[in-house]
Amino acid sequence: QILPDVGRLAQEVKKYGSRQVGKKKGAVVGVPIMPMLAQRLKSPKEMIKKMGEVAVEPKFDGLRALIHYKKGPPSPKSYGEVKAFTRNLNEISSMFPELKNLGKYLKAKEVILDSEAIGLDPKTRQMVNFQRTMQRRRKYDIGKSAADIPLKFQIFDLIYKNGKNYMNEPYVKRREELAKTISRNNLFIIDEYTLTEDPVVIRRKHKEMLKLGLEGVIVKKAQSKYVPGRAGWRWVKMKEVEEAEGKLADTIDAVIMGYTRGRGKRASFGIGQFLAGVKDGDKFKTISKVGTGLTDIQFRELSKRLLKIKVTDKPKEYEVHKDLEPDFWVVPEVVVELAADEITRSPKHTAGLALRFPRLIKFRDDKSPGQATTLRELEGLFKL
Repeated sequence: QILPDVGRLAQEVKKYGSRQVGKKKGAVVGVPIMPMLAQRLKSPKEMIKKMGEVAVEPKFDGLRALIHYKKGPPSPKSYGEVKAFTRNLNEISSMFPELKNLGKYLKAKEVILDSEAIGLDPKTRQMVNFQRTMQRRRKYDIGKSAADIPLKFQIFDLIYKNGKNYMNEPYVKRREELAKTISRNNLFIIDEYTLTEDPVVIRRKHKEMLKLGLEGVIVKKAQSKYVPGRAGWRWVKMKEVEEAEGKLADTIDAVIMGYTRGRGKRASFGIGQFLAGVKDGDKFKTISKVGTGLTDIQFRELSKRLLKIKVTDKPKEYEVHKDLEPDFWVVPEVVVELAADEITRSPKHTAGLALRFPRLIKFRDDKSPGQATTLRELEGLFKL
Protein backbone atom coordinates (compact mmCIF):
# COMPACT_ATOMS: atom_id res chain seq x y z
CA GLN A 1 0.00 0.00 0.00
CA ILE A 2 2.98 2.31 0.47
CA LEU A 3 4.86 1.21 -2.64
CA PRO A 4 2.29 -0.26 -5.08
CA ASP A 5 4.81 -0.58 -7.92
CA VAL A 6 5.82 -4.23 -8.32
CA GLY A 7 9.13 -3.57 -10.07
CA ARG A 8 10.18 -0.86 -7.63
CA LEU A 9 9.07 -2.94 -4.68
CA ALA A 10 11.13 -5.93 -5.86
CA GLN A 11 14.21 -3.71 -6.04
CA GLU A 12 13.64 -2.44 -2.50
CA VAL A 13 13.03 -5.95 -1.09
CA LYS A 14 16.21 -7.20 -2.76
CA LYS A 15 18.20 -4.33 -1.31
CA TYR A 16 16.77 -4.17 2.23
CA GLY A 17 14.78 -7.37 2.83
CA SER A 18 11.01 -7.61 3.06
CA ARG A 19 10.76 -6.58 6.73
CA GLN A 20 12.93 -3.51 6.39
CA VAL A 21 11.50 -1.92 3.22
CA GLY A 22 8.95 0.26 5.02
CA LYS A 23 11.40 1.27 7.73
CA LYS A 24 14.25 2.05 5.34
CA LYS A 25 12.49 3.82 2.50
CA GLY A 26 8.77 4.29 3.05
CA ALA A 27 7.14 6.54 0.48
CA VAL A 28 8.82 7.29 -2.85
CA VAL A 29 8.16 10.55 -4.74
CA GLY A 30 6.34 9.79 -7.98
CA VAL A 31 5.00 6.40 -6.84
CA PRO A 32 1.35 6.54 -5.67
CA ILE A 33 0.45 5.65 -2.08
CA MET A 34 -2.82 4.20 -0.88
CA PRO A 35 -4.31 7.04 1.18
CA MET A 36 -5.34 6.85 4.80
CA LEU A 37 -9.14 6.59 5.12
CA ALA A 38 -11.61 7.42 7.87
CA GLN A 39 -13.98 5.24 9.85
CA ARG A 40 -17.42 6.44 10.92
CA LEU A 41 -18.60 7.02 14.49
CA LYS A 42 -21.85 8.49 15.82
CA SER A 43 -20.77 10.08 19.08
CA PRO A 44 -18.01 12.56 20.01
CA LYS A 45 -17.86 10.85 23.40
CA GLU A 46 -17.12 7.56 21.67
CA MET A 47 -14.41 9.27 19.61
CA ILE A 48 -12.62 10.53 22.70
CA LYS A 49 -13.03 7.16 24.40
CA LYS A 50 -11.41 5.35 21.47
CA MET A 51 -8.76 7.92 20.50
CA GLY A 52 -7.99 10.14 23.51
CA GLU A 53 -6.66 13.53 22.42
CA VAL A 54 -7.83 14.32 18.89
CA ALA A 55 -7.41 16.92 16.19
CA VAL A 56 -10.63 18.29 14.69
CA GLU A 57 -10.38 19.35 11.04
CA PRO A 58 -12.95 20.67 8.55
CA LYS A 59 -14.43 18.06 6.19
CA PHE A 60 -14.53 19.33 2.60
CA ASP A 61 -16.64 17.99 -0.26
CA GLY A 62 -13.82 17.66 -2.77
CA LEU A 63 -11.59 15.26 -4.67
CA ARG A 64 -8.85 13.53 -2.66
CA ALA A 65 -5.44 14.21 -4.19
CA LEU A 66 -2.02 13.01 -3.01
CA ILE A 67 0.50 15.44 -4.46
CA HIS A 68 4.11 14.45 -5.24
CA TYR A 69 6.67 17.20 -5.94
CA LYS A 70 10.33 17.12 -6.89
CA LYS A 71 12.30 20.28 -7.53
CA GLY A 72 13.71 20.52 -11.03
CA PRO A 73 15.98 22.90 -12.96
CA PRO A 74 14.81 26.55 -13.07
CA SER A 75 12.23 27.21 -15.79
CA PRO A 76 9.81 30.06 -16.59
CA LYS A 77 7.01 27.50 -17.03
CA SER A 78 7.58 25.20 -14.09
CA TYR A 79 9.00 25.08 -10.55
CA GLY A 80 9.58 21.34 -10.69
CA GLU A 81 7.98 17.99 -11.43
CA VAL A 82 4.51 17.50 -9.95
CA LYS A 83 2.22 14.47 -9.97
CA ALA A 84 -1.13 14.00 -8.28
CA PHE A 85 -2.92 10.74 -7.59
CA THR A 86 -6.50 9.96 -6.61
CA ARG A 87 -7.43 7.50 -3.87
CA ASN A 88 -7.70 4.90 -6.66
CA LEU A 89 -4.08 5.67 -7.68
CA ASN A 90 -5.07 7.36 -10.96
CA GLU A 91 -2.61 10.06 -12.06
CA ILE A 92 -4.51 13.33 -12.58
CA SER A 93 -1.93 16.13 -12.63
CA SER A 94 -2.60 16.95 -16.31
CA MET A 95 -6.16 17.84 -15.38
CA PHE A 96 -5.05 20.39 -12.78
CA PRO A 97 -2.70 22.96 -14.36
CA GLU A 98 -2.69 24.87 -11.05
CA LEU A 99 -0.29 22.27 -9.68
CA LYS A 100 2.60 23.64 -11.75
CA ASN A 101 2.77 26.57 -9.29
CA LEU A 102 3.22 24.41 -6.18
CA GLY A 103 7.00 24.75 -6.06
CA LYS A 104 6.63 28.53 -5.82
CA TYR A 105 5.26 28.14 -2.30
CA LEU A 106 7.31 25.19 -1.04
CA LYS A 107 10.24 25.30 1.35
CA ALA A 108 11.42 21.85 0.31
CA LYS A 109 13.11 20.05 -2.57
CA GLU A 110 10.83 17.00 -2.40
CA VAL A 111 7.46 16.43 -0.73
CA ILE A 112 4.40 14.20 -0.74
CA LEU A 113 1.29 15.98 0.51
CA ASP A 114 -2.23 14.76 1.21
CA SER A 115 -4.95 17.15 0.13
CA GLU A 116 -8.48 17.76 -1.05
CA ALA A 117 -9.03 19.56 -4.37
CA ILE A 118 -12.00 21.90 -3.99
CA GLY A 119 -13.85 23.43 -6.93
CA LEU A 120 -14.86 27.09 -6.74
CA ASP A 121 -17.59 29.13 -8.37
CA PRO A 122 -15.67 31.53 -10.69
CA LYS A 123 -17.92 34.48 -9.80
CA THR A 124 -18.52 34.11 -6.09
CA ARG A 125 -15.36 32.11 -5.26
CA GLN A 126 -17.56 29.96 -3.03
CA MET A 127 -16.95 26.20 -2.87
CA VAL A 128 -19.01 24.02 -5.18
CA ASN A 129 -20.16 20.44 -4.51
CA PHE A 130 -18.27 17.26 -5.28
CA GLN A 131 -20.09 16.54 -8.54
CA ARG A 132 -19.18 19.97 -9.92
CA THR A 133 -15.57 19.57 -8.83
CA MET A 134 -15.44 16.20 -10.60
CA GLN A 135 -16.20 17.93 -13.89
CA ARG A 136 -12.59 19.09 -13.83
CA ARG A 137 -11.53 15.48 -14.46
CA ARG A 138 -11.80 15.72 -18.21
CA LYS A 139 -9.30 14.87 -20.92
CA TYR A 140 -10.09 17.67 -23.36
CA ASP A 141 -10.52 21.46 -23.15
CA ILE A 142 -8.70 21.43 -19.82
CA GLY A 143 -7.99 25.14 -20.06
CA LYS A 144 -11.68 25.93 -20.41
CA SER A 145 -12.68 23.65 -17.54
CA ALA A 146 -10.01 25.27 -15.36
CA ALA A 147 -11.56 28.68 -16.07
CA ASP A 148 -15.10 27.42 -15.51
CA ILE A 149 -14.23 25.64 -12.26
CA PRO A 150 -11.12 27.12 -10.60
CA LEU A 151 -9.60 25.16 -7.74
CA LYS A 152 -7.89 25.44 -4.42
CA PHE A 153 -6.08 22.64 -2.60
CA GLN A 154 -6.71 22.13 1.11
CA ILE A 155 -3.50 20.49 2.40
CA PHE A 156 -3.97 18.44 5.56
CA ASP A 157 -1.01 16.06 5.86
CA LEU A 158 2.69 15.62 5.15
CA ILE A 159 3.82 12.13 4.18
CA TYR A 160 7.40 12.71 2.95
CA LYS A 161 9.88 15.59 2.86
CA ASN A 162 13.46 15.88 1.65
CA GLY A 163 14.32 12.21 2.01
CA LYS A 164 12.50 11.66 5.31
CA ASN A 165 9.47 9.41 5.62
CA TYR A 166 6.91 11.06 7.93
CA MET A 167 4.35 8.23 7.83
CA ASN A 168 5.58 6.79 11.12
CA GLU A 169 5.59 10.16 12.88
CA PRO A 170 2.57 11.15 15.02
CA TYR A 171 -0.09 13.41 13.53
CA VAL A 172 0.93 16.43 15.61
CA LYS A 173 4.55 16.23 14.46
CA ARG A 174 3.49 15.86 10.81
CA ARG A 175 1.32 18.94 11.11
CA GLU A 176 4.10 20.96 12.77
CA GLU A 177 6.44 20.12 9.88
CA LEU A 178 3.71 20.82 7.32
CA ALA A 179 3.35 24.36 8.70
CA LYS A 180 7.07 24.91 8.01
CA THR A 181 6.83 23.53 4.48
CA ILE A 182 4.27 25.72 2.65
CA SER A 183 4.36 29.50 2.47
CA ARG A 184 1.07 31.34 2.95
CA ASN A 185 -0.89 31.59 -0.32
CA ASN A 186 -4.44 31.36 -1.67
CA LEU A 187 -4.03 28.24 -3.82
CA PHE A 188 -2.38 25.66 -1.55
CA ILE A 189 -3.94 26.20 1.85
CA ILE A 190 -3.04 24.32 5.03
CA ASP A 191 -6.13 23.11 6.90
CA GLU A 192 -6.75 24.50 10.35
CA TYR A 193 -7.12 22.06 13.23
CA THR A 194 -8.08 22.11 16.91
CA LEU A 195 -6.60 19.76 19.51
CA THR A 196 -9.00 18.64 22.23
CA GLU A 197 -10.09 15.88 24.60
CA ASP A 198 -13.55 17.40 25.05
CA PRO A 199 -16.54 15.94 23.14
CA VAL A 200 -18.30 19.31 23.43
CA VAL A 201 -15.56 20.95 21.36
CA ILE A 202 -15.98 18.34 18.62
CA ARG A 203 -19.73 18.94 18.48
CA ARG A 204 -19.28 22.72 18.44
CA LYS A 205 -16.70 22.62 15.62
CA HIS A 206 -18.95 20.27 13.66
CA LYS A 207 -21.85 22.71 13.85
CA GLU A 208 -19.58 25.60 12.88
CA MET A 209 -18.38 23.77 9.77
CA LEU A 210 -21.93 22.87 8.73
CA LYS A 211 -22.92 26.54 8.96
CA LEU A 212 -20.03 27.37 6.64
CA GLY A 213 -21.42 24.96 4.06
CA LEU A 214 -18.87 22.19 4.68
CA GLU A 215 -19.61 18.52 5.37
CA GLY A 216 -18.79 18.86 9.05
CA VAL A 217 -15.53 17.65 10.61
CA ILE A 218 -13.09 14.80 10.46
CA VAL A 219 -11.56 13.79 13.80
CA LYS A 220 -8.02 12.38 14.00
CA LYS A 221 -6.07 10.75 16.79
CA ALA A 222 -3.36 13.23 17.77
CA GLN A 223 -0.64 10.60 18.19
CA SER A 224 -1.57 8.38 15.23
CA LYS A 225 0.77 7.42 12.41
CA TYR A 226 -0.21 7.77 8.75
CA VAL A 227 -1.54 4.28 7.97
CA PRO A 228 -2.83 3.59 4.42
CA GLY A 229 -6.34 2.21 4.20
CA ARG A 230 -9.16 2.21 6.74
CA ALA A 231 -7.55 0.56 9.77
CA GLY A 232 -8.22 1.10 13.44
CA TRP A 233 -9.67 4.18 15.13
CA ARG A 234 -7.21 6.78 13.88
CA TRP A 235 -9.41 8.96 11.65
CA VAL A 236 -13.20 9.13 11.91
CA LYS A 237 -15.89 11.10 10.12
CA MET A 238 -18.49 12.95 12.13
CA LYS A 239 -22.10 12.10 11.34
CA GLU A 240 -24.82 14.73 11.08
CA VAL A 241 -26.97 13.31 13.89
CA GLU A 242 -25.66 10.95 16.57
CA GLU A 243 -28.72 8.72 16.64
CA ALA A 244 -29.26 8.51 12.88
CA GLU A 245 -28.15 5.70 10.60
CA GLY A 246 -27.78 8.20 7.78
CA LYS A 247 -28.45 11.84 6.98
CA LEU A 248 -31.40 11.10 4.67
CA ALA A 249 -34.90 11.48 6.02
CA ASP A 250 -35.66 7.91 4.97
CA THR A 251 -34.01 4.75 3.69
CA ILE A 252 -34.29 3.56 0.09
CA ASP A 253 -35.40 0.18 -1.22
CA ALA A 254 -33.25 -0.52 -4.26
CA VAL A 255 -32.98 -3.37 -6.75
CA ILE A 256 -29.64 -5.10 -7.33
CA MET A 257 -28.84 -4.94 -11.04
CA GLY A 258 -25.40 -6.56 -11.11
CA TYR A 259 -22.18 -7.06 -9.17
CA THR A 260 -18.39 -6.94 -9.48
CA ARG A 261 -15.75 -9.42 -8.40
CA GLY A 262 -14.24 -9.02 -4.97
CA ARG A 263 -10.60 -8.12 -4.31
CA GLY A 264 -8.41 -9.02 -1.38
CA LYS A 265 -10.48 -10.55 1.40
CA ARG A 266 -13.66 -10.14 -0.64
CA ALA A 267 -12.28 -12.36 -3.40
CA SER A 268 -13.33 -15.35 -1.29
CA PHE A 269 -16.88 -13.99 -1.18
CA GLY A 270 -17.20 -13.81 -4.96
CA ILE A 271 -18.49 -10.24 -4.75
CA GLY A 272 -16.92 -6.89 -3.94
CA GLN A 273 -19.82 -4.51 -4.51
CA PHE A 274 -23.18 -4.40 -6.23
CA LEU A 275 -24.92 -1.97 -8.56
CA ALA A 276 -28.23 -0.68 -7.20
CA GLY A 277 -31.09 1.04 -8.94
CA VAL A 278 -34.59 2.44 -8.51
CA LYS A 279 -37.72 1.93 -10.58
CA ASP A 280 -38.77 4.46 -13.21
CA GLY A 281 -41.84 3.20 -15.02
CA ASP A 282 -40.88 -0.09 -16.64
CA LYS A 283 -37.15 0.72 -16.35
CA PHE A 284 -34.56 0.42 -13.61
CA LYS A 285 -32.03 3.26 -13.34
CA THR A 286 -28.82 3.25 -11.34
CA ILE A 287 -28.23 5.28 -8.19
CA SER A 288 -25.14 3.76 -6.56
CA LYS A 289 -22.54 1.06 -6.23
CA VAL A 290 -22.61 -0.41 -2.72
CA GLY A 291 -19.82 -2.25 -0.94
CA THR A 292 -20.24 -1.22 2.71
CA GLY A 293 -22.60 -2.20 5.50
CA LEU A 294 -22.35 -5.95 4.83
CA THR A 295 -20.96 -8.51 7.24
CA ASP A 296 -18.86 -11.43 5.97
CA ILE A 297 -21.93 -13.65 6.32
CA GLN A 298 -24.06 -11.22 4.31
CA PHE A 299 -21.44 -11.02 1.54
CA ARG A 300 -21.46 -14.79 1.21
CA GLU A 301 -25.24 -14.96 1.33
CA LEU A 302 -25.57 -12.28 -1.32
CA SER A 303 -23.03 -14.01 -3.54
CA LYS A 304 -25.06 -17.24 -3.42
CA ARG A 305 -28.30 -15.39 -4.19
CA LEU A 306 -26.89 -13.46 -7.12
CA LEU A 307 -25.11 -16.46 -8.61
CA LYS A 308 -28.51 -18.13 -9.02
CA ILE A 309 -29.98 -15.21 -10.98
CA LYS A 310 -26.88 -14.24 -13.00
CA VAL A 311 -27.44 -13.70 -16.73
CA THR A 312 -25.06 -13.19 -19.66
CA ASP A 313 -26.65 -10.11 -21.21
CA LYS A 314 -27.91 -6.90 -19.64
CA PRO A 315 -31.67 -7.13 -19.04
CA LYS A 316 -33.59 -4.93 -21.45
CA GLU A 317 -35.25 -2.97 -18.64
CA TYR A 318 -31.90 -1.73 -17.29
CA GLU A 319 -30.49 1.70 -18.14
CA VAL A 320 -26.82 1.82 -17.15
CA HIS A 321 -23.98 4.14 -18.17
CA LYS A 322 -21.17 2.21 -19.87
CA ASP A 323 -18.64 3.31 -17.21
CA LEU A 324 -20.75 1.74 -14.46
CA GLU A 325 -21.42 -1.65 -16.03
CA PRO A 326 -20.72 -4.48 -13.54
CA ASP A 327 -18.77 -7.68 -14.14
CA PHE A 328 -21.99 -9.70 -13.95
CA TRP A 329 -25.64 -8.90 -14.61
CA VAL A 330 -28.54 -10.31 -12.61
CA VAL A 331 -32.28 -10.28 -13.23
CA PRO A 332 -34.25 -7.80 -11.10
CA GLU A 333 -35.18 -9.90 -8.10
CA VAL A 334 -33.21 -8.96 -4.96
CA VAL A 335 -34.37 -5.83 -3.10
CA VAL A 336 -32.18 -4.23 -0.43
CA GLU A 337 -32.76 -1.40 2.01
CA LEU A 338 -30.06 1.28 1.85
CA ALA A 339 -29.16 4.25 4.06
CA ALA A 340 -26.96 7.12 2.85
CA ASP A 341 -25.61 10.44 4.01
CA GLU A 342 -27.17 12.40 1.20
CA ILE A 343 -28.40 12.41 -2.39
CA THR A 344 -26.39 14.31 -4.98
CA ARG A 345 -26.74 15.13 -8.66
CA SER A 346 -24.94 12.62 -10.87
CA PRO A 347 -23.89 12.93 -14.52
CA LYS A 348 -23.31 9.17 -14.83
CA HIS A 349 -25.96 7.40 -12.79
CA THR A 350 -28.95 7.08 -15.09
CA ALA A 351 -31.39 8.17 -12.38
CA GLY A 352 -29.62 11.56 -12.51
CA LEU A 353 -29.10 11.25 -8.76
CA ALA A 354 -26.68 9.24 -6.64
CA LEU A 355 -26.37 8.12 -3.03
CA ARG A 356 -23.36 9.44 -1.15
CA PHE A 357 -21.85 6.96 1.35
CA PRO A 358 -24.52 4.27 0.81
CA ARG A 359 -24.79 1.42 3.35
CA LEU A 360 -26.76 -1.80 3.36
CA ILE A 361 -29.33 -1.94 6.17
CA LYS A 362 -30.98 -5.25 5.32
CA PHE A 363 -32.36 -7.46 2.59
CA ARG A 364 -36.03 -6.76 1.83
CA ASP A 365 -37.26 -10.26 1.09
CA ASP A 366 -40.78 -9.01 1.76
CA LYS A 367 -40.67 -6.72 -1.25
CA SER A 368 -40.73 -7.43 -4.97
CA PRO A 369 -38.80 -5.29 -7.48
CA GLY A 370 -42.08 -3.62 -8.38
CA GLN A 371 -42.30 -2.33 -4.81
CA ALA A 372 -38.86 -0.73 -4.84
CA THR A 373 -38.38 3.00 -4.36
CA THR A 374 -39.31 4.93 -7.49
CA LEU A 375 -37.31 7.68 -9.12
CA ARG A 376 -40.07 10.12 -8.25
CA GLU A 377 -39.81 9.18 -4.57
CA LEU A 378 -36.02 9.58 -4.71
CA GLU A 379 -36.42 13.04 -6.23
CA GLY A 380 -38.78 13.89 -3.36
CA LEU A 381 -36.10 12.91 -0.82
CA PHE A 382 -33.55 14.97 -2.72
CA LYS A 383 -35.67 18.10 -2.29
CA LEU A 384 -36.10 17.68 1.48
